[in-house]
Formats: sequence, structure tokens, C-alpha cells
Amino acid sequence: MLTCPLCSAPLSAVDNGVACPLGHRFDRARQGYLNLLPVQHKNSRDPGDNLAMVEARRDFLNAGHYAPVARRLAELAAERAPGRWVDIGCGEGYYTAQLAEALPAADGYALDISREAVKRACRRNPRLTWLIASMARVPLADASCQFIASVFSPLDWQEAKRLLSRGGGLMKVGPTSGHLMELRERLYDEVREYTDDKHLALVPAGMALEHSEVLAFKLSLANAQDRANLLAMTPHGWRASAERRARVIEQPEPFEVSISMRYDYFVLQ
Repeated sequence: MLTCPLCSAPLSAVDNGVACPLGHRFDRARQGYLNLLPVQHKNSRDPGDNLAMVEARRDFLNAGHYAPVARRLAELAAERAPGRWVDIGCGEGYYTAQLAEALPAADGYALDISREAVKRACRRNPRLTWLIASMARVPLADASCQFIASVFSPLDWQEAKRLLSRGGGLMKVGPTSGHLMELRERLYDEVREYTDDKHLALVPAGMALEHSEVLAFKLSLANAQDRANLLAMTPHGWRASAERRARVIEQPEPFEVSISMRYDYFVLQ
């Protein structure tokens, strides 16, 4: 399954790591992950989410606020019963772990470009293969996956197509235009409008939309730390002014906000 990020040759297990026939070797970290992101493929010294963002997201998700989102993703994955799957842009592993529970007989892989995220993700399920890797150069073999999950993550559509076997599919989960609307209205003078389906124009030939649905519910955040974590794990944590962020965090009453997620499933024909 795994391929060398330097030469694309197959990787085989050796001692406490993996190696390719050309001698490129990658040791397994103490936490259990493999770092398959060579320095020449990095755009910075420590790419991806930093420690503060990772821990804010972990704490917010562990509190159960997005549990319906993860539960629905797991249900949709279980309906498709893949033999092998990968979570691209897995972050700290909250959604990945629930996919693994829903697919106990399947071979699961997960990757993210953030070292801090993957270090924490490993603790959720040591049975999975956790990777630090680029979403634009996924170190997995062609046509090796029957299911790809992409949750709140950038996506390289051609890479996704390369990874899928015929009949397999990609589940893309992302926010609709109504997601966190009340929060955005509090943070900005003008709320930026965007269309929910602009990604459909990016779908490559040979892949087709098979299923689409929206999950929407209200969230009441009574705890100031939960509100701070929500801000820290989204772009609003640095886009909005410090004054407006503080007003949201410090308000005495619970903060009511809309959650709205779109699930799109694309099949390789």
C-alpha cells in the first residue's frame, strides 16, 4: 500500500519502519506514526496547523459538539463497506477514529501535513496507519482505496482520483453558507457570501456525484472555553478583531450558533 515519497517505489516493513528497494528508509516515531513528508516537499519548517489550533480543535470535538457530524460520516462510510480507506487531512483524528469504529474489518489509513496533529491522532486508534504526508503527494499506491474521507480539508482532486479503485468513492464534508452564521455576524460588519457547490466544478472527468445531503442543527455554547476553542480552530480566530472575539468568548449568556454541513459522495466510474 505505502509508496516511497522520494521515488514512488513500494515501501516494505523493516525493523521499526519502512524502506523502498532503492534504500530510502523512514523510521516509525515513538508515538506510532510514519513521517513520509520529505523536507523538499514542505512549504515551511512546520507546515499545517500549529499546536494551539490542534489542541483547541481536539478539546472542542472531544466535548461532543460535532458528534452528529462524525456519526453521520461514519454511517455513510459503513453503508459503502470499503475494504481499504484513507482519511485525507485527518487533523487530530476525531473523525478518523469514528470511521475506524464503523469499519472494523477494513484497512484504515490517515494522513495530515501537521506533525502536531498526527502526534495526537495516533492516540485515538493505534490499529490505523497514521502518516505525516502531503495531500498533494499521498504516499499510497494507485487504485488502492475504496473510500476516501475529506473532512474540512483542502483536496487535490487528481490525487483522490488516482487513489480510488473503480467503483470506489470520495466523501467530501464541508460547511454550507449557513454554517456558524450567528458567529460570523457577530465578528464581521459584512458576512462574506459563498456558494455551497462551487467545488462541483473541480470534479475531474470520470468521477460523478452519487449522493448529497445537508446536516443542520443548533449548538448552544454555554462555556467560555468552548467558545474560545471554536474560534481558535477556525480561520475566524485570526481573521476577526481581538475585540470582537473577546465579546463572543466573554458574554455571560450561552452562545447559540447554527451548524450546517454538506456531505457529497463522488464515485470513480
